[in-house]
Amino acid sequence: MKPGHVVLLVLGILLSLAGLALVSTAAFTGLVQAAQDDDGYLTSQPVRLDADSYALTSQPLDVVIDEELPPGVHLGDAFGFRLEARAAQPGQDVFIGIASVDAVDNYLAGVPHSQLADVEFRPFDADYRELPGTSAPQPPAEQDFWAVSASGPGEQRISWDLQSGSWSVVVMNADASQPVSVDVQAGVRPGFLGPLTMGLLITGLVLLIIGLPLLILGAAGIGRALASRPSALSGDNPVDRRAAGDHTPSHSASPATGRPVYPAALFGALDPGLSRWLWLVKWLLAIPHYFLLFFLWFAFVVTTIAAGFAILFTGRYPRPLFHFNVGVARWNWRVAFYAYSALGTDRYPPFTLAPASYPADFDVAYPEHLTNGLVLVKWWLLAIPHLLIVSAFSNAAIWWGAGGNWDGNYAGAAGPSLLGLLVLIAGIILLFTGRYRRSLFDLIIGINRWIYRVLTYTALMRDEYPPFRLDQGPSEPSLETGDAAAQPGPHQREPLG
Repeated sequence: MKPGHVVLLVLGILLSLAGLALVSTAAFTGLVQAAQDDDGYLTSQPVRLDADSYALTSQPLDVVIDEELPPGVHLGDAFGFRLEARAAQPGQDVFIGIASVDAVDNYLAGVPHSQLADVEFRPFDADYRELPGTSAPQPPAEQDFWAVSASGPGEQRISWDLQSGSWSVVVMNADASQPVSVDVQAGVRPGFLGPLTMGLLITGLVLLIIGLPLLILGAAGIGRALASRPSALSGDNPVDRRAAGDHTPSHSASPATGRPVYPAALFGALDPGLSRWLWLVKWLLAIPHYFLLFFLWFAFVVTTIAAGFAILFTGRYPRPLFHFNVGVARWNWRVAFYAYSALGTDRYPPFTLAPASYPADFDVAYPEHLTNGLVLVKWWLLAIPHLLIVSAFSNAAIWWGAGGNWDGNYAGAAGPSLLGLLVLIAGIILLFTGRYRRSLFDLIIGINRWIYRVLTYTALMRDEYPPFRLDQGPSEPSLETGDAAAQPGPHQREPLG
């Protein structure tokens, strides 16, 4: 594995993630922009404000504008404020205005008025701070200090472009009477959304155009190196020998006999002498793996989509990408076997996509040909029965809707999980007895094996439909020695032997 391929993969992942984040943000800002009215405003729902005083005022609005904006650029073009008000009492005229805080304070000095202190929106609830006084104000429309104002019957509206200073919004009856009861609706005009959306979209697309090819090239380079490694399905079952105590690399083992139930092999050998308590902190110790797997699963999704197009037009899964994706699933299974999905070993997982001397392994036989059109439906439509079953087992294996992949990682999921419950029971038994129940371990491995077979199918690696059978135990059974034959799917081919 050349370092250059790793560098390409890392750069590709980082650039692609950044590009995807920017494109997603552009999509969000675009949706917000689409919600603007014809004048470019985002408007709230009308709310009722009531005060047993002469006026309703806002808290001071402090606006600081950089005076060194580029020539021709005005803040008012990028952001505006609109306020609409209608008197709740029929026949009552309403006044709304904006002025500096000092001017409003002078105008309402000694006048009983209410300042809006806090607002809750769900449900709407307004709190006021009552400012006492004994005087009655002059009609507000007769004052000349307003930056913008409107007065009269029916709905009144003001629009205001931001200016530096400390400002206050005032709502009153036009005749300066009390009490004040109005229906108010506020709006903002984020004029910057259009340029922002285009900037985010263009930058994100550029990053994706650069990052995705780098990611695929890096993954393909790593996959070519992995393709030269011996496969567990090419006649070498490493875990069978490790279960017998041999932890040396298994590249020269004699071929296994028998036709496999499914051309995806998941192995997991229970280590003797497991620590009673280490399983309590394994999930924490595996954090470095979680961090790396997050990026690797992103690459897995991208390469699966790329492979899907290749299969659609050529009927072949690009071999380098195939071995890279198998390596990602292998890495994930080792971490799951160690930390949270089996607790079958205390040996820390290796940081590698390649086969290694470890009590857990995963492999898939490379298909020489795949059905072109099947790639369009098998990862979601045909897999629905298995997806429902796997969901019942784990309640957390994530089905990537865009790429159709199960990542098999249920850590942090909400709700009960059969697999998680079984692993917890196994851990508690281990804590108090020092033993891992073999029958329980076999069942846990069987559930994981089912999950990874579904992963193989939905990740487009094989056309053979996964069997509806729970094959328990550390090693893969064969059709010749298994208790039951695999259940063929509607398009199943003969599995590789």
